[in-house]
Amino acid sequence: MTKQKLLGAARQEFAALGVAGARVDRIAELAGVNKERVYGHFGSKEGLFAATVGAAMDELTESVGKPGDDVAQWVGSVYDFHRERPELLRLLLWEALHQREPSVAGEQDRAEGYSLKVDALAERLGIASGPEAAVMLLSLIGLAAWPSAVPQLSRLIVGSRVDAEDLGPVVRECVVELAGRVAATQVRHAGS
Repeated sequence: MTKQKLLGAARQEFAALGVAGARVDRIAELAGVNKERVYGHFGSKEGLFAATVGAAMDELTESVGKPGDDVAQWVGSVYDFHRERPELLRLLLWEALHQREPSVAGEQDRAEGYSLKVDALAERLGIASGPEAAVMLLSLIGLAAWPSAVPQLSRLIVGSRVDAEDLGPVVRECVVELAGRVAATQVRHAGS
């Protein structure tokens, strides 16, 4: 219970301020526990950050799973997840800025999880599960996540052309349609 409270508080703090700006005492206070519990459970602020990113990644995986028969709808699910819970994208952006090593905490497990998604996408598209499928997955995730990673670009580029309340649905519809076109084109090329 304490660990979950700490992870929830840490998600808020790290998403807002990154690793350097986050404060362990503030996280402990938000969680309603003594800050020594942070060190007892996670060892360090960096350990807590890694666990926070890991928990958010697990939530994404549980929520959207692997690409299935309808790749476009899967991309729509990824879009929805990030729009409703942008903290994961913020955590990943902070991780990219903070990480000095060539690898990140939990990289092996995260890479294995993505490998399963590459395999599922390749099977759906009828292509080999190699670099092409991996880049396709990366591109589809980017298509789904980018509008929430940098929402100001959505407002600046699309916002002047639609009512404010329609921005999210319009972007989602276009993202899903584009993902469907990409998947259909890939399937046609694989069948050639």
